[in-house]
Amino acid sequence: MTIKKILIILVVSLIMVAFKTDKPAYRIFNADGKDVKYGKMLDEMENADVVFFGELHNNPICHWLQIELTKDLYEKKDSAIMLGAEMFESDNQLILNEYIGGRISDKNYKKEAKLWPNYDTDYAPLVEFAKDHQLEFIATNIPRRYASIVYKEGFEGLDSLSAEGRSYIAPLPVDYDSELKGYRSMLEEMEGMGHANENLPKAQAIKDATMAYSIAGAMEKGTLFIHYNGTYHSNDFEGIIWYLNNYKPGLKIVTIASVEQEDLEKLEEENENKADFIIVIPESMTKTH
Repeated sequence: MTIKKILIILVVSLIMVAFKTDKPAYRIFNADGKDVKYGKMLDEMENADVVFFGELHNNPICHWLQIELTKDLYEKKDSAIMLGAEMFESDNQLILNEYIGGRISDKNYKKEAKLWPNYDTDYAPLVEFAKDHQLEFIATNIPRRYASIVYKEGFEGLDSLSAEGRSYIAPLPVDYDSELKGYRSMLEEMEGMGHANENLPKAQAIKDATMAYSIAGAMEKGTLFIHYNGTYHSNDFEGIIWYLNNYKPGLKIVTIASVEQEDLEKLEEENENKADFIIVIPESMTKTH
């Protein structure tokens, strides 16, 4: 064996040892489980119409990456981005607009908007970025009270809503495919626990449909729409994406899924193909709430 080959083996060995003794906070893989650099992921998103960032709601790495990704895509797209999120309900759009536009105070905004308990730590940075740069931020989700109606009564329960009430949700009747993996597995899991309710996945579907319809209606040509949602709502290219492809076919969509694993060296088989890019975070990562 030549000295050159011995040196190469030593260098590779040192790199492998260094990785095993390091404590990375996350790694990024593509759908096939190949390691991907953050910069490569950004490049793939630059020419997209919509980017879905599927998060774990209480994971600090997800929230840190969301604001970093947003800043970087803002620079890459020369400010041509708009934002939207599951965490804001469509009937709060006026309040969100007024706050971002500087028309109401932080105090009134927080008092009147239906903000999530972890808003200050996890979502305020995104809203403040939109405010600082005067970006559109779309409240995409269905008002929770209407999702509750579907959970109790099925889609038919929405038929009695007023015209104003219907303006906050996807057009009725809503298409629904109970065989989509996400909806089917949700029902199977509940059946296994003895709490089967066929309306549960329908309640998720009306959220997905409304978020998709909100995105489709707000999109602008040449502007990248970045949407933040629980990873469930966009995993396996289903959920919101299934509905968005129905409302507005032909879009270039790039997705991120977030998962937790004990070992970050490789993507576990069950997490492959969840999205175009999968962010893997240690199971031991601290939580925001």
